[in-house]
Amino acid sequence: MFSVIFPGQGSQVVGMSNELHSKFDLVKKLFKDADQVLNFPISKVILEGPKEDLNLTENTQPAIFLVGYSIFNLAKQEFGLDLHKAKFFAGHSVGEYTALASSGVISFEEALKLLKIRGNTMQSAVPKNEGGMVAVLGSDIIIIEDLIKKKHHRCFIANDNSIGQLVISGRVHDLQNFINDLKNLRIKNIILPVSGPFHCELMNKATKVMYSELNKLNLKNGKNILISNVSANPMQNSDEIKDLLVKQIESRVRWRESVNYMIEEGTDRFIEIGPGKVLSGLIKRINRTVKVNAISLSFISLLLNRLKSISLLGGSTKKVIILYFIFCNLICFAPCQSISKITFFPELRSSNTGFFEVP
Repeated sequence: MFSVIFPGQGSQVVGMSNELHSKFDLVKKLFKDADQVLNFPISKVILEGPKEDLNLTENTQPAIFLVGYSIFNLAKQEFGLDLHKAKFFAGHSVGEYTALASSGVISFEEALKLLKIRGNTMQSAVPKNEGGMVAVLGSDIIIIEDLIKKKHHRCFIANDNSIGQLVISGRVHDLQNFINDLKNLRIKNIILPVSGPFHCELMNKATKVMYSELNKLNLKNGKNILISNVSANPMQNSDEIKDLLVKQIESRVRWRESVNYMIEEGTDRFIEIGPGKVLSGLIKRINRTVKVNAISLSFISLLLNRLKSISLLGGSTKKVIILYFIFCNLICFAPCQSISKITFFPELRSSNTGFFEVP
């Protein structure tokens, strides 16, 4: 049984989707529609940069959504994959909006508008350079919680990403005091290049704005069960979805717990939909027994490059090959598995590298 997951901020890079945009009309249309919805050339920022513009939270959030949503629909419409057969959909922070839109709870247009507002309000909630985030590596969450409590640090666990990987938010001076204590305990930490202290009470101004915006929506019944970052449990109805999306702004991203819940409920394979393989690496740290694959930009690019050499095949036959390969290696039906691993592009099964997931 598989579940589909969508990454959040932190997986963006200038030029992501260049190949998809140039080769698939579906992607071109979605990018064009996004520009019109936002009344802003988000496609140009994604495809050409500059990096500084893409990394502005108000641009990063709709950009990550647009790329993930494009890949999801490409897999569904061009490759014929029925990803709605998944047991669960889940997204990391802003990825939750990609999950909601892909499941049909909110529209493409609604998600883009919400994320532009969400990114803008989160970016402006704390003055520039006054807040930040720090990744803590190789330590247990209980140790970090005790350290924050005992030392009275005004810092907050923003992301519980995986075993041995936490992200802490706070004001710069509070984070520096916290980092000094980490160094004394020889706990590895990395200051993250983000524009604010996300997923903590310092985002209160953004919470108020999102409460107003989300309550304007009329949510639909989705095609999939959606797991909340806030509760690490399924979201039951439209009122609860709105409530949890509001709370998400200031709440800890309980990704480790969310993944464990999906595994306990029968998920034995995760398929990541997004620019890279950020979540894939995190999941392998949480549970090494589950299978994790990504329909990522590099995955699709490699497929397209391999198919260039099959010049005698028509488009429909190419689709059959792509479909066969994806099902063998991602959905992994047992009868095909051994054949696919020997015959089809084994380098796609290389180990995944996790990065830091922020909002």
